[in-house]
Amino acid sequence: MTSFIRKRAANAKNDILSGITVALALVPEAVAFAFVAGVDPLVGLYAAFMIGLITSIFGGRPGMISGATGALAVVMVSLVAEGNAMGAEGENLGLYYLFATVILMGIIQMLAGVFKLGKFVRLIPHPVMMGFVNGLAIVIFLSQLGLFKEFVNGEVVWMQGPKLWIMIALVALTMGIMYGLPKLNKKLPEALIAILVVSAIVIFGNLDVATVGSFIRDGGGEGLKGGLPTFQTDIFNKVPMTWETLKFIGPYALILAAVGLIESLMTLNLIDELTETRGNTNRECLAQGGANIVTGLFGGMGGCAMIGQSIINIKGGGRTRLSGIVAALGLLFFILFASGLIEQVPIAALVGVMFMVVIGTFAWSSFRIAGKIPRSDLFVLLLVSGLTVIFDLAIAVIAGVIVSALVFSWENAKRIRARKRIKDNGTKVYEIWGPLFFGSIKAFNDKFDVKNDPDTVEIDFVESRVSDHSALEAIFNLVEKYEAAGKKITLKHLSEDCKALLYKASPKFKEVIIEDIDDPRYHLAANPEEFPKSLSEYKF
Repeated sequence: MTSFIRKRAANAKNDILSGITVALALVPEAVAFAFVAGVDPLVGLYAAFMIGLITSIFGGRPGMISGATGALAVVMVSLVAEGNAMGAEGENLGLYYLFATVILMGIIQMLAGVFKLGKFVRLIPHPVMMGFVNGLAIVIFLSQLGLFKEFVNGEVVWMQGPKLWIMIALVALTMGIMYGLPKLNKKLPEALIAILVVSAIVIFGNLDVATVGSFIRDGGGEGLKGGLPTFQTDIFNKVPMTWETLKFIGPYALILAAVGLIESLMTLNLIDELTETRGNTNRECLAQGGANIVTGLFGGMGGCAMIGQSIINIKGGGRTRLSGIVAALGLLFFILFASGLIEQVPIAALVGVMFMVVIGTFAWSSFRIAGKIPRSDLFVLLLVSGLTVIFDLAIAVIAGVIVSALVFSWENAKRIRARKRIKDNGTKVYEIWGPLFFGSIKAFNDKFDVKNDPDTVEIDFVESRVSDHSALEAIFNLVEKYEAAGKKITLKHLSEDCKALLYKASPKFKEVIIEDIDDPRYHLAANPEEFPKSLSEYKF
């Protein structure tokens, strides 16, 4: 027991310091995404706290940070607007439709975990993963540029003059500290120290710069101060539990669930690579779903894994569930007790931290390998990067997987071959090589000359794999063509599942398929009783 506790506590200092840093970085992100979705800042902050805490405890990837994200906020904009239009002015009905949608989103995500759909993330090709990382880095970078704007006479304009130069200098100082400090002392949390140093310069230097507090107030909020999340009974009073409601929120819930799971599972894969460990995708689906159900019931906007904050945590030394728990509880502490202090943190310090995240996130190796990988993979990489920036992560990943699958199918379709020879008895043998599936059917059919072939034909599938229904249909049609021409055809070395399906399709295949034949390459039908019972019976 002592060794177990010691092992878990070995990284406690790094986890706690990294968690505090992440908590600071979560504040402006959660507030900004709440503004994007068109809801109160506390709705975003509560989501970051509840989702972050629940996924840290029950999730499938220790060290990964979850909260309110931009990818989901963009989808929520029209949902909240349409919901508000359904009610009276000032009723804020869209917010309650958002809560109901987040609950349904969580149920869908939990079902994905129950049916173990998380494993399908393994089907995402590496070029898609690199494109996702690069696209997301660009999205994070572009989102930070909006913080170089200010309110002037009720309008949002780019900073100019001294304000702009002070902002740039503070961002550069933050990045410089984060870059240089690890070279002097790797044990110190560079992001947290950079934020504290820059905040001290701004506070004691009385610099007129944007802070977390001014950012919230400029967006229409009343400040960071709030209480504990409360159960939203008005969801059940204001949102009618009818088929019409389900038709309205259902598509949004499905999109949000898909976007959330894709972003979470791909972030999980990225953290796996950074830490050289392996997370549990299905457990993460269950945790994300449960977290979204809770946050919907208690007034949060929903969320998923946050790649920027997750990388801040990993780079800061956070490895266990403790780092995520500290980040979530730290955020709640800021809301309840330290709102005044957090509101004084300059936005420039947080922008500098995020810019370093961008540099660490972007797969710079993609430039080096651009001329060395297949053109199709390079195209997929660029496609996913571009679609992530232009649309969203879900569209980008789905498009990348589809294109990769089509390229794979096309390349394999060209690999079908037929070696032809004539036996001494005049039988023509076709030895089929390569995968037989929907993409290679035409090339397969072109190999045969039914009209000019001899009266006896043999097709050997020993070097081929029959993969799908299209392949079975092609074999069935080919046999019928030869028999219609009055010629005898036999098939051998078909896979067991293929034979079973052909027998089911037509009894005549019992006469066409040769069963009693030795497989020259794969002796899989050997009787296990013929083998020795233990290693001691082997003769070396």
